Amino acid sequence: MSIVLFDGKNRNNFLPLVATRAMASLRTGLLTTQKRWELATNQQVYVSTQPYLQPLYQAIPLEPQIWLDASIVFCDELLDALANLNEQQMLVDEFGLVALKTTLPPGDFDVSKDLEFFVNYERISIATRRFQYPHQLIQWNEQFFKADFELLTFQRKSHTISFSNQVLGPENIFLEEGVTMELCTLNATAGPIYIEKGSTIMEGCLIRGPFGLGANSLLKMGSKIYGASSFGPNCVGGGEIKNVIMQGFSNKAHDGYLGDSYIGEWCNFGAGTSNSNVKNTGGDVLLWNEGLASFVNAGLKCGLFMGDYSRVAINSSINTGSYIGVCCNVFGSGLLPKVVNDFSWGFTERYDFQKALVDVANWKKMKHRNVSQEETEVLHILFSQANKL
Repeated sequence: MSIVLFDGKNRNNFLPLVATRAMASLRTGLLTTQKRWELATNQQVYVSTQPYLQPLYQAIPLEPQIWLDASIVFCDELLDALANLNEQQMLVDEFGLVALKTTLPPGDFDVSKDLEFFVNYERISIATRRFQYPHQLIQWNEQFFKADFELLTFQRKSHTISFSNQVLGPENIFLEEGVTMELCTLNATAGPIYIEKGSTIMEGCLIRGPFGLGANSLLKMGSKIYGASSFGPNCVGGGEIKNVIMQGFSNKAHDGYLGDSYIGEWCNFGAGTSNSNVKNTGGDVLLWNEGLASFVNAGLKCGLFMGDYSRVAINSSINTGSYIGVCCNVFGSGLLPKVVNDFSWGFTERYDFQKALVDVANWKKMKHRNVSQEETEVLHILFSQANKL
């Protein structure tokens, strides 16, 4: 029985983060949604997303399946409910379809029609939590760490932490093989710390859990990391970072502050760049939502949401509750605009597509990667759809 995580009706609310990936690939805590379900069920979990993104994912087999909205927050009660589903039964909550068991071919599943598409299915009500807006990914991030840490460390033994490091709560710290770390301070009393293989944490780093560092990542000397932060693979961190999620392959390597923010892949922050996460008035922050084409109240603290392949120049000042789209080269004096559209050059001109591809390739080469044909096709589609400046 396969589990298929699908993009629900509200997936466009999560732009620019999902412009280049499925909802199931979004990271919270120590894991992506897809990986969390795979570890919890001990089986392959498949992904159904937009047609232009589907080639990036493994083909869904033609067999009986449980389809689950990827915006639903994992919990043991939901796992039990899925196990008890019979064919042509569905789970629903106050917002609509949660999950169903079906033998329909993947191509026949029409997410846009939601419950209306499955009028002949028996409905079973269930209470769930689901992400509806991107700022919730940051606000709820801390809540995932403990369960993720238990999933990742079950029946495994951490590698030894060097005696040169100062450690609080060692039972909540796990190091995979090949981690280099000396003369650092790790405090895991407020939440677990998980360091993946091949990562380097330079001297003088101050880390307060919950924190996760992806494989082959680097923290520069004297970094200050806290407030539930999660880095995917091949990231570079430096300066002060608080309550930040980086998907992977992104750099915030220098002095400056980054807080309450979600950063895509292949992004870069120039030296001295900082963002605001609180308004000077102390009032609620309004965050642009591309799916709703309006601003949404994101609460008292909200930083930056940045799509893949975007870069910000040195000494930039990023406004509270900012939205930077996919593949932008952002620079300019004073506070940057709160909304920067996909494929922006500066923030007043449009990126030439061929130039954008060359620049993306250059950044990927720095981490020994190449731009795939599938990535190029996705970027071309997004460029064609991007708002004219």
